[in-house]
This record gives sequence, C-alpha cells and structure tokens, in this order.
Amino acid sequence: MRTEGEIATNTDPAGLWSLVVPLKPLARAKSRLGRAAGELARPRLALAFAQDTVAAALACPRVRGVVVVTDDAAAGAALSALGARIVADVPAAGLNAALAYGARSVRALAPALPVAALNADLPALRGGELARVLDFASAFPRTFLRDAAGIGTTFLSCAGGTELRPAFGGPSAARHLASGAVEITLPGVDSVRRDVDTGEDLGVALALGVGPRTERVTAALALTADLIQDR
Repeated sequence: MRTEGEIATNTDPAGLWSLVVPLKPLARAKSRLGRAAGELARPRLALAFAQDTVAAALACPRVRGVVVVTDDAAAGAALSALGARIVADVPAAGLNAALAYGARSVRALAPALPVAALNADLPALRGGELARVLDFASAFPRTFLRDAAGIGTTFLSCAGGTELRPAFGGPSAARHLASGAVEITLPGVDSVRRDVDTGEDLGVALALGVGPRTERVTAALALTADLIQDR
C-alpha cells in the first residue's frame, strides 16, 4: 500500500491538481442503500463506487494525484492498487476534519498545489467532465459544485495558498456559497454531480453509465436502473 511519504503523479506537474477523497469504513458506508441492495451488498457497492471514482479521477489529464483519507484497510489496499495515496483519518472527527487533514497532507509535499475535495460515491464519473470542472476552478481561489439534488456538494476546490475550508454534510452547497466559494454552473458535468446515497440515485447513475467495478457488482446483484426505481 502506498504510504504518506509517497504520491502517484502524472509526469508534468504544471497546472495539475491533487484530489482528496474521503471514505468511511466500508461497514458503515452507504447505509441508505440497504433497502435497494441489501445490507450485505452495501460494503461491496461502496468500495466499487470509490474504485470507479478514483480510477476515473486518476485518468483525468488535469489530475496529478489522488489522496484517499480512510481507516478501512481493505478499501485502502484496493484504492492504493489503482494508484491513490492512502492517508489514515488521524483526526477521526468526521468528514470535514478528514478532508482538511487530507488537504494538509498534500500541501506538506507540494505547498503551491491546487487541491480539491471530491466525493467517493461518483461511480459514473467521466474524466473529461472532471477536467472541465477543474479548468473552471483554476480561475478562482475557491469553487464548489452542487450535487444532483442541488443541496449538497460533490466538489470543493482551493487554489495554491488558499485553505479548503470544507463544510460538507446536509445543505452544504449553501454553506460553501456563503463562505465565498464560487459556484460552478457548467452544463454537461452530470457525472461529477451524480453522487449515490439511495437506490434511486443508483438507478440514475446506472442509466447515466457507471464504471466497470460498479457495473460488475450491480450485475452480480441483479440490480438494474428499472428494478431499483421500482423498489
């Protein structure tokens, strides 16, 4: 497993971003998916979502590296194998503390690097759409992207020398806007906004087109967009 002193990078660091992805222990992740997928399937889906998110992010030409903040050993090993750097959740004080700590771990190695927080549950993520979001974000000290519901946040960025100041959870879009972050209103970036918390969310993501790991797990569970919508 890649440790805190190492980082996977693209060859040209100019204009590139480091992404921080938080991930709960799999046994506690995606609790609202239990009704659609079953309790035993929740951890498998949560890991597949994270793997497809990280793989798509690392394939994006604007991304220098991905840091995953997690205390789950199995998830850490799987995501490290994709090229992510794994950082333990040392603060153990919730999502925002984990994100702030992950951002500091990036800045300890590359102080001027722009950093963005990205949700771990974006299984339909496309690298090209993420690149457009990052290009927009590069023009401002801080930006954010609302989730598909318009209430939460799936992406929060800060330029080099600027603090991330995450305020995720619940109506976080309003908090990020009030904090001075510029809202990203680009059309055609649905895959970056499509987080998955419920069976209905998963149905929409499947219709949009998910990554190969989520596709395999949902196929093994015989979950389809139509079936999930009807539950």
